Amino acid sequence: MKTPIRYALLAALMSLIALTPALAEPMTIIKAGTLFDSKTGRVTRNAVIFVEGEKIVAVGDAATDIPQEATLIDLSDSFVMPGVMDMHTHIVGNLDNYFFAGYFQSPHRATIGGVVNARKTLLAGFTTIRNVGASDYADIAIRNAIDAGEIPGPRMAVSGPSLGITGGHCDNNALNSSFEERSDGVADGPWEVRTQVRKNIKYGADLTKFCATGGVFSKGTKVGMTQYTLEEMQAIVDESHTHGRKVAAHAHGNEGIKRAILAGVDSIEHASFLDREAVQMGIDRGTYFALDIYNTEYTLEKGEANGVPEENINKEREVGVRQRQSFTLAVDMGAKVVFATDSGVYPHGDNGKQFARAVRFGMTPSQALMSATSLTAELLGWEDKVGAIEPGLFADIIAVHGDPLTDISELEDVDFVMKGGVIYKNK
Repeated sequence: MKTPIRYALLAALMSLIALTPALAEPMTIIKAGTLFDSKTGRVTRNAVIFVEGEKIVAVGDAATDIPQEATLIDLSDSFVMPGVMDMHTHIVGNLDNYFFAGYFQSPHRATIGGVVNARKTLLAGFTTIRNVGASDYADIAIRNAIDAGEIPGPRMAVSGPSLGITGGHCDNNALNSSFEERSDGVADGPWEVRTQVRKNIKYGADLTKFCATGGVFSKGTKVGMTQYTLEEMQAIVDESHTHGRKVAAHAHGNEGIKRAILAGVDSIEHASFLDREAVQMGIDRGTYFALDIYNTEYTLEKGEANGVPEENINKEREVGVRQRQSFTLAVDMGAKVVFATDSGVYPHGDNGKQFARAVRFGMTPSQALMSATSLTAELLGWEDKVGAIEPGLFADIIAVHGDPLTDISELEDVDFVMKGGVIYKNK
C-alpha cells in the first residue's frame, strides 16, 4: 500500500514532467518541383513541404520562408506525391519461385521471405499495403516488427489466415487425405466462421478476408463457382463489423460477387466476371473493387518454368482477358476501383507495373494515381493518416524525375521514398 509520502513524491514528479517543455522534433523541408494533389488530381508547381518528426506540418509555395536549421531535400526537378498503396498483397512466402516450395521449406522461411519482400515493396514506393491472407499469423508478426522500427517495410493492414470452406480456394487441397492437410482459416457454417473471425481478431488481425468463390491457384476449384452461403457470408461480415474490422472477399464469379456485396463486404477482390448489375450493386452499397490486372502476364510467361500446374495456368487463361474487361466496365461505370495487384504471384517490388495496365484498360493517369492514394486510404479508413500530402498526415512521400501524368510507367522505378519522415531511398 502506498504511503502519503510516496503519493506526494509521485505528484511532484508528475508536475515536473508536465512543466518540462517538449523537445522540438527536427524539421525537414522538401522542395517539390511538381506536387500532386491526390484528392483532386491537380498539380502545384514549386511547392514546399514541411515535415516535423514523422508528420507533415505544413505545405506552402516557393516563397515560404525556410528555417536555416532545417534539413533541406531538393526535389525541384521531380514529381512529388503521396506514397502509393497496394490493397491486395501476399508478402509472406518462400523466396524460391518454385510453386510448391512451401512443401519443402520450413514455414519460418516464408516469414523471413516476408521480411525481405516488405523491404522490396517499400523501396518500390509502396508505403502502405493491405496483406490479405497469411498462415500462422505471420503477417501480423511482420506488421508489428515494422511498427516497432525493427525492420523496414510499408504500413500494413493485415488479415491473418483467410477464411474459406473445406476444400475451397482458401483451403490446401494438393495432398491426399492421409496428410490431413487443412488451411488455418477453414471454417464451415455461421457459428464456425464467427469463431474464426474472433480468433483472428484475438491474435491481431486488422481486417477479415474470406473466399467467396474458387480461384486460380487452388487445386480442384472452379474460378467462378460460389463458395459460402449468403448466411455464412453475412455472419462473417456481421462479426467483423461488430469488432470494427472491414471485410475483403476474394470473388471471381459474378454470383459470388453479388452474394458478397449483399452480405455487406467492404471490398471485392479480383472481381473477374463482373456484369453491369454487379457493378451497380457495388456502387449503390459503396463497395470497393480491387482488380489485379498485371499478374496474368507474369503467370502466363513464367508460370510453367516455376512449376505452376497446367490446371492453374489454364484457369489464368480463362480469367485474364475477362478480368480486364471487368476492370474497364467498373471504371466506366464510376465504381470505386482501388489499386490492388495480388503481389506474390509476380515478384515483389514490381507492384508499380500495374499502373500502366490501369491506364491501358480505362483509367486516366490521374485516376490511376488517386486509386493508389486517396481512394485506398478511404477503403482502409485511414484518411486521417495517409493518402495525401496534408498537415497532420504521416510524411509518406515519393518522387520520380519524370511526369507520370504523361508517362505512367515512371512509377515502375521510383527515385525517392520517405515513410514517416524517414528517407529509405534517394537516388
